Amino acid sequence: MSNFTPVNDLPEAPDPARAERMRWWRDARLGLFVHFGPYSVLGRGEWAMQQEHITPEEYTTYGDQLLPSQGSVERWVLLAAQAGCKYMVLTAKHCDGYCLWGSSQTDFNSVRRGPRRDLVREYVETCRSLGIKVGIYYGLMDWRHPDGDRCAIDESARRRFVDFTHANVLELMSNYGKIDVLWFDGPWPMPTPEQWDAAQLLDKVRKLQPSIIINNRLRVAEDFSTPEGHISPATAKGRDWEASMTLNGDWGYSDTPPADYRSTRDILRLLRQTTAFGGNLLLNVGPRGGGQIPEPAAEKLKSLGRWLEVHGEAVYGDLHPVEGIVEPWCNTGFWTLRKGEGETWIGFYWLLRGDPHGSFSIAGLSPAPTRVTLMHTGEEVRVTPHGHRLRIEAVPDLASEPAAGTPVLRFEFPSKPRQQLGAGMIELPPDKAAWW
Repeated sequence: MSNFTPVNDLPEAPDPARAERMRWWRDARLGLFVHFGPYSVLGRGEWAMQQEHITPEEYTTYGDQLLPSQGSVERWVLLAAQAGCKYMVLTAKHCDGYCLWGSSQTDFNSVRRGPRRDLVREYVETCRSLGIKVGIYYGLMDWRHPDGDRCAIDESARRRFVDFTHANVLELMSNYGKIDVLWFDGPWPMPTPEQWDAAQLLDKVRKLQPSIIINNRLRVAEDFSTPEGHISPATAKGRDWEASMTLNGDWGYSDTPPADYRSTRDILRLLRQTTAFGGNLLLNVGPRGGGQIPEPAAEKLKSLGRWLEVHGEAVYGDLHPVEGIVEPWCNTGFWTLRKGEGETWIGFYWLLRGDPHGSFSIAGLSPAPTRVTLMHTGEEVRVTPHGHRLRIEAVPDLASEPAAGTPVLRFEFPSKPRQQLGAGMIELPPDKAAWW
């Protein structure tokens, strides 16, 4: 990965063709990112070659030591399915130059070195067999290529490097059937899309893959924005967006202690934020050089999947952004929203904490719900109106929700709900959601 800020990520006029190809992606909400390459052998993150000034000759030996066991790629995809992910993105080539397929442009690839297998093919075929949408990551920068730095200042070097880049991308788009997402990264050192011949490449990609979804990191806005390491709906400017997050602070494998991994509750916090504001969450894992996903990561993902089996209605599908309808945050919990049948609406209140007094109030909410249920048990929850407040009686203990300690109250409303705080006090500005 790379901490990338796009240069021309601007809102665009409505595009019916884009809306159609984005439909599944908008409903998916959750994807699994997998960083895997020679850096997985080193175990110090995916930028080890660049940050430690490892020579290409030395780094090649780590490509030889990259030996994922038979079936490990399939297990990554199976774990994604168990976690409730609807799509995946695999680093087919990171900026270290190693290709997880038999690239005709370089012998630094998984068919000629290391596993001597086409890992992209194993990944694509398993995704299809399990109904997971296929995403391919391609790192544009290349620390091993002789023209990887000169391309910004020498036209002949630029031409060679662009030809190399286009050829690799088109191999990936031509040889594996339908690809659902193309995820570019690291467009350095060339600062403009014209230097990358981006328009020509994207035109060729879309002719090969007419329904593909492309991110904004070829210095062209394309289909969706990619905030990295943070959730920032305010910066998306009305575009589709996807927040990419690590489980333990690193993209490529690193030997971090279990305490460094996010809790499942924290992962759900991220998922709720992205879902509530109309975005997606791309959650990363970094397998070891032998292909094993660290146990703490696997454990968190499986518990996430168990939670989603029960609470998926609060996450997947055509949910409505909460902005301007209900409060984006409260001390006791957070909302996601869904339009129901006819005039009805469904609100999902994700409980952040329990209450020592056994009940709490939600203020400024109207109309009153016709029914409130606890999703993990199905039992009805008694609510009592108290003026401007709606009293929730018998608040469930967080621990009663077994997968992640995050119960959800399902509210059924007869019409579109509104929540307005500030009666008799200072009202916060409507854009406060951007603060966090």
